[in-house]
Amino acid sequence: MLDLSATINLPMVWGVIIAVAIFLYVLLDGFDLGVGILFPFAPTDNCRNHMMHSVAPFWDGNETWLILGGGGLLIAFPLAYAILLPAFYVPVILMLLGLIFRGVAFEFRFKTHEDYRRFWDFAFHFGSLMAAFMQGVMLGAYVNGVEVQGRSFAGQSFGWLTPFSLMTGVALVFGYALLGATWLLMKTSGETQAWARRSALYSMLYVLLFIGLVSLWVPFLDELIRVRWFSLPNFFYLMPIPIISVVTAGVLFYTLVWKEHENLPFFLTIGLFALCYLGLGISLWPWIVPYRISFIEAAADPSTQTLMLIGVLCLLPFVIGYTAYSYYVFRGKVDYPIDY
Repeated sequence: MLDLSATINLPMVWGVIIAVAIFLYVLLDGFDLGVGILFPFAPTDNCRNHMMHSVAPFWDGNETWLILGGGGLLIAFPLAYAILLPAFYVPVILMLLGLIFRGVAFEFRFKTHEDYRRFWDFAFHFGSLMAAFMQGVMLGAYVNGVEVQGRSFAGQSFGWLTPFSLMTGVALVFGYALLGATWLLMKTSGETQAWARRSALYSMLYVLLFIGLVSLWVPFLDELIRVRWFSLPNFFYLMPIPIISVVTAGVLFYTLVWKEHENLPFFLTIGLFALCYLGLGISLWPWIVPYRISFIEAAADPSTQTLMLIGVLCLLPFVIGYTAYSYYVFRGKVDYPIDY
């Protein structure tokens, strides 16, 4: 069997693929989860109809990247998968139930009688809220670290439930709400857009608060993180990341308050997410099971990684092409009257 390990750092390549897939999932499914989180707070039913139609062509395809991230972890880093999945059984199940409930509510809302539509509105909201919160909880528990003994998970079923993970759960809910609000700002007009602008500003203030809390908390989770960020000369090398984050947040605030920008806030929010994701990656490098197992130690056999890498490289252009084409076809605003 073809083995590329002599010429390519396969664990690094797979680590990049999984990291990019997870980031794309967070961005693409994040804005439609954010729309669901904001859904019951919209001022009118017509606004909710516009919100639903703004994500209808994209929401199910966005979850493709979650499958690639989870499947890639199983294929390329089976040891990490075997440790992390038992650690997060409960939040993973709750997240999947939320995604399923959201999907069912999405379809039923289009077809149900108007007397029952309000029920599916709240079902769509709570499914989105549960999925977003559980993703944030898992992120916090992952950064906090899991108990490992040998090559197995050695913690408790509810070991993921900590003050830090609960905080990151709430933080991601507001982060997705900001993504959803800026998406609606770009895709709608009139009353819906004006409400989305106010919601984006409100959400952004909480997002900045939680970014500050996480930034202050994470260095105290592990000595290696604290040394990496605050030892010299690392401090000066990494200082541009928080500086650029502050500038990005300032420009985002400016576009929401003093300028009537429609598209820029969404892309600035993506930039803010990217900077947070980069900071998290720097903090956790090179651990795939913080702070016990590196991605090199968890890597699968090179022949396995090679075979699956060939398959991914063959299929990935089609996924990217289809995704880009769908966003191109359904570009523009959802500003026509909707009543059903």
